[in-house]
Amino acid sequence: MGLHDWVGEIDFASMYPFLMAARNISAETVLCECCPDSKLRVPELGYNVCEKRVGIVPKTLRLILKKRADYKQLRNEAEDPQLKEVYDRRQNALKWILVTCFGYLGYKNARFGKVDAHIAVCAFARDALLRTARLAEERGFQIVHGIVDSLWLKKEGATAQEFVELCKEITKEIGVPISFEGRYRWIVFLPSRMHEGVPVLNRYYGVFENGKIKVRGIEARRRDTPNFIRDAQIDMISVLGKAADSKGFMARLPEAVGVLKGYAKRLVEGEVTVEDLFVAKQLSMDPSDYVHNVFQAIAAMQLVSEGIEVSAGQTVRYLITDAESKRLNRRVRAAELVDENTRYDVKKYLELLLAAGANILSSFGYTSEKLHDLVVRNQRQVALH
Repeated sequence: MGLHDWVGEIDFASMYPFLMAARNISAETVLCECCPDSKLRVPELGYNVCEKRVGIVPKTLRLILKKRADYKQLRNEAEDPQLKEVYDRRQNALKWILVTCFGYLGYKNARFGKVDAHIAVCAFARDALLRTARLAEERGFQIVHGIVDSLWLKKEGATAQEFVELCKEITKEIGVPISFEGRYRWIVFLPSRMHEGVPVLNRYYGVFENGKIKVRGIEARRRDTPNFIRDAQIDMISVLGKAADSKGFMARLPEAVGVLKGYAKRLVEGEVTVEDLFVAKQLSMDPSDYVHNVFQAIAAMQLVSEGIEVSAGQTVRYLITDAESKRLNRRVRAAELVDENTRYDVKKYLELLLAAGANILSSFGYTSEKLHDLVVRNQRQVALH
């Protein structure tokens, strides 16, 4: 956890689908009866994999993998920004088809699914990641962080070319393509919200050498985050992103808090449009099936009472109007029913704003309570109550 300088990120390209294609993983190939003595074995488990025929799943995936690789190459070579965007969207669509193929392999009702095949893919992936980590450490790199198909590495004085050479060596040794995504000037790996001393897999933010910001697992990435909160968090990170290293990062923390203070001032003084405060939540069940009075259920029932059909799976947008009201209908207002007389709950939105700020700054001593003291002081307290 914490702040790190000059960390390089290396990622496997479509790791799980590639393993399924390369290792011939399919329902009819894993633990097949025709090749009990197969030399292709699943790491740790020892499952045999068919050597006599190519499975239907890898046969299909190879087409998609090649097509995605072609689109990525076209994207990288395209000079027209609009065409570059088209190619990027196409390769991204194919990426999610590939992701779904892996998940579907373990689905109990899938026609070409099999839980042993799903487990086999995970075993091959573990083996690839652990072997990659060992190779990196043997060449003097320190593993700072790792998730399913990515590693973050650090090495004193290492150049970008050294990371590229490492990736080439790993690809050759393991047989799974891995690429160098870039080096971060600085990157922050965040702790668990529930347990401050515990790191989590996918919560971090940082800035690459070229100035590009990358965030994962924070409010700015969540679909249900109001635009106002998202913008505040991104603007805070953008201020920190001007820093060249961790020393500069620490020096800019007060400036980032100043950004948060400006957003809080707008909120308290009623300068934020309600559209920027809408929360979007997907309904996990039909409105009438909710046992607890969660905000999205209240908003959904408001729509139902107006004759609007709402069902499980739909996304409901609402404005928080009085979160602590004893009257359920006053706590939130469905977006479709908001008018010029609707007012937002300043106290609740301020709470959400400070929580978003603390989420990215808590590692540096800025808790929600401390930010409240720094940000809200000298502002119109009457508006908060």
